[in-house]
Amino acid sequence: MEIFWYISIAVVLTVFFILDGYDFGTGIIHLFFAKTEKDKEVIAKSAGLFWDSNEVWLVAAGGMLFMAFPTFYASVFSGFYLPLILVLWLIIFRAIGLELRSQFKFQMWKDIWDTSFGVSSLLLALFFGIALGNIVRGVNLGGFDNGISVHEGHYFFLPLWDGSFSPLSEHPGVIDWFTIIIGLIAVVTLAIHGANWIILKTNSSINTKLKGVIFKLNIVLAVLTVFSLVVWQVVNPNSLDNFGDKPYLLIFPLIYLSGLVGLFFIKKIKKDSHAFVLSSLLIVGGITSSLASLFPIILPSVNDTHEPLTIYNTAASEYGLSVAIYWGILGFLLILIYMIIQKRLMKGKVDNMDYGH
Repeated sequence: MEIFWYISIAVVLTVFFILDGYDFGTGIIHLFFAKTEKDKEVIAKSAGLFWDSNEVWLVAAGGMLFMAFPTFYASVFSGFYLPLILVLWLIIFRAIGLELRSQFKFQMWKDIWDTSFGVSSLLLALFFGIALGNIVRGVNLGGFDNGISVHEGHYFFLPLWDGSFSPLSEHPGVIDWFTIIIGLIAVVTLAIHGANWIILKTNSSINTKLKGVIFKLNIVLAVLTVFSLVVWQVVNPNSLDNFGDKPYLLIFPLIYLSGLVGLFFIKKIKKDSHAFVLSSLLIVGGITSSLASLFPIILPSVNDTHEPLTIYNTAASEYGLSVAIYWGILGFLLILIYMIIQKRLMKGKVDNMDYGH
């Protein structure tokens, strides 16, 4: 049962990052490349028409995590309290940036909310990447210091950063040079994904230019990927052991690699949907490879005193997990039906669609 719910939550989170990921990426592209009012309006619309339905998947993942792995949920939501509050405010300002920009015709008003949308999207991509970096790096479970545990073995609390800014510190912070690298990979990946979404859903005047941007960002992503693998071995020398012990897990890095290689041919791809699929493969492969490298661990410990959190020592009772299957399937089907209907109603280019203003 634990494996079933672990996979289910991983699937829901991956769908969230594919769907809301293009919203984050759209905001990044909007911030740096949209220059004319027409482009700003249509690019904002390509995210604004979809963002609220896409975030349903994040709510679903949080609810499933609370139900299936309550100890893990309690641990990370207390330990990562500061960055989670920042993420909450960023989500709020991204949403109101989209919803308020067209309420008045004053240019200064639009500029304020365009900046809110773009900067919030950029920082959300960065912080979600940093969160993944913290998961694969591990935390100081129990707050172990000088032979004494400050907390229970499954709890921790991290400052935003510590004085050394190093992932090898006994008391690492949320932000260090390793998690920043993972955060930058997330920013570049979602910027590529967002650019592909804009090309797919709009007739923006910068669509042709965006293909060149995607190609350049893909080079940056390839370099960052190789660099992150090298430094990951410094932070955690056993990080790739799972792939040697279970070779079938190599399918996940191959998914990432296929998306990365495919996007080098972005200028030759005729169908816009094919490019969007390739950037989706980047997200799927990146998330699943990270999870596969840890399994069955879901939060490593940087000290040897307290065991890492796994899907087994943080799970709810067997009875609770079994009963929840029926409600989980029903909820998943409702979300899926909702998404399919919404995507069908919004199919095609969004340039002439009404955003409800």
